Amino acid sequence: MNSSQYLQIGIYLFVLVACVVPLGNYMAAIYTDKIAAPGSRMAVLEALIYRLCRVDSSLDMNWKTYAFAMLIFNTIGLLFVYLLQRVQALVVGLPGLPANIFNPQGLGGVAPDQAFNTAVSFATNTNWQSYGGETTMSYLTQMLALTVQNFVSAATGMAVLAALIRAFARESEHGIGNFWRDMTRSVIYILLPMSFVLAILLVGQGVVQTFAPYATYEPLDRPAVVADSANSGAAASSASAGPTPAYKIALGPVASQVAIKQLGTNGGGFFNVNSSHPLENPTPFANLLEMLAILIIPAALCQTFGKMVGRPKQGLALLLSMLVLFGAGLAICVTSEAAALLPQANLPLVDGQTGGLLPANMEGKEVRFGIANSALWAVATTAASNGSVNSMHDSFSPLGGLIPMFMMQLGEVVFGGVGSGLYGLLVFAIITVFIAGLMVGRTPEFLSKKIESFEIKMCSLVILFPPMVVLLGTALACICQAGQSAVLNSGPHAFSEILYAFSSAGNNNGSAFAGLSANSLFYNTALGIAMYVARYWLTIPVLAMAGTLVTKKRAPLSPGTMPTDNLLFVTLLVGVVLIFGGLTFVPALALGPIVEHLLMTGGK
Repeated sequence: MNSSQYLQIGIYLFVLVACVVPLGNYMAAIYTDKIAAPGSRMAVLEALIYRLCRVDSSLDMNWKTYAFAMLIFNTIGLLFVYLLQRVQALVVGLPGLPANIFNPQGLGGVAPDQAFNTAVSFATNTNWQSYGGETTMSYLTQMLALTVQNFVSAATGMAVLAALIRAFARESEHGIGNFWRDMTRSVIYILLPMSFVLAILLVGQGVVQTFAPYATYEPLDRPAVVADSANSGAAASSASAGPTPAYKIALGPVASQVAIKQLGTNGGGFFNVNSSHPLENPTPFANLLEMLAILIIPAALCQTFGKMVGRPKQGLALLLSMLVLFGAGLAICVTSEAAALLPQANLPLVDGQTGGLLPANMEGKEVRFGIANSALWAVATTAASNGSVNSMHDSFSPLGGLIPMFMMQLGEVVFGGVGSGLYGLLVFAIITVFIAGLMVGRTPEFLSKKIESFEIKMCSLVILFPPMVVLLGTALACICQAGQSAVLNSGPHAFSEILYAFSSAGNNNGSAFAGLSANSLFYNTALGIAMYVARYWLTIPVLAMAGTLVTKKRAPLSPGTMPTDNLLFVTLLVGVVLIFGGLTFVPALALGPIVEHLLMTGGK
């Protein structure tokens, strides 16, 4: 790589960090009722939503009521997404609108197992896609089911985080907030306006936004006819088969979905190849905007946390922990891809930006983005629970592909999903002060709240469920015929593909290693269950822990109180995250990317 690519990484990180304080303070104002003046237009809109939905936004819920409201709302959304997929062929338009405007390609209903997988995926903020969007989902399904869930699933994670923050900020109370108010405000004050601005910028860069049917074009060298199938362009026909069918260019309301898929750390692409598609991510500037959108809210929520608990340095310490882990993973991934002349290629590859011959791995990468932006995106999308891609992770070198996998296996706490990433890191922070307290013989405290047995039990559940889902699911897929038959490769790379799939589902990421035909009854069901457990079996313990923390009084500071906003705590927290991830997944990684690297390099 040349110096300009390193400069691009530096610019990205600079802009990201520069946005943390203003955006974080803005979100803190929203969750502390300081943003909308009574009688303002936004306040009137907010009140109208509560009135239409018949919910009491003034009720200060205990953790059980909060959790019940969250589960009911998400379950209704899951069922709606499932049903709309099944009947999408029947919904063709409305009076006064062009016929079949919502399904111009005439796509049929989605199969039950795939509809189940997709419904769970989008309700849980995972956005795992075992389908090609342009060949499976109608415009209406993409908008009304998938895009809407992109908003509300992200808002759910942000609401749970707001409830946990209040548990630290309050004392001797029972309420942790109101789920309906937290979720509504997350949508209308944060996600919706930011998505609107980003969508406009993306349209200006060439991202398509239209209800027009798919466009067609004809090869210039021979006659062509329009293909009958909506599922593909044209396969070349033999001379005896007649003229070549016309190629189709998939279109649709793309920009609006791309904006929220990135900002909400959803990641589900409108097109099958996600953000490597030229109509979903057409230019280097669009690429920069979409990469910033992945991490900007999770990073800024650290400032929100510090502001709401009255300790800004605490939020910055958590942000620094994330940046350290992110930077280490990024350095390894970029270095591995920049120096990875794969033995099977036998020839140096052309760098997409300089045109020079370099021993770099450009397989599966877009030449308009190059090594740096492809590796940066891969690490960002797996550090967060985003899952969108602008390159093929399956084509990364073994060590380059190991990093995205390991970033997910750390529990999606290195930025992570909007809300879910930070409350996951707070769980590790509580574990860290617990371990430190054991070392010095003191009752552990975090933000002056004593950490006792119940909190540790809940933290243990949050830490143990994702690895259990990932490792058990991988083992089941490896020993049964249904799991093995979907793998297109062999040896350690095949194992990596299966491990990556369950790591993605079990940590609500949604990205895929490819090489795995996941659209089958086995994988649609197994991965759907993994996604459900990884989302809701974690949020319930987090809310239960919030319910006990909010009732506690603050312990007075003493000479023995461990500071949790300095470099020592950052070091301990990073170490605990790495130790838990390493002890859990390094044996599995040794069977996949590590042994593959040794085989490719002759053990060097």
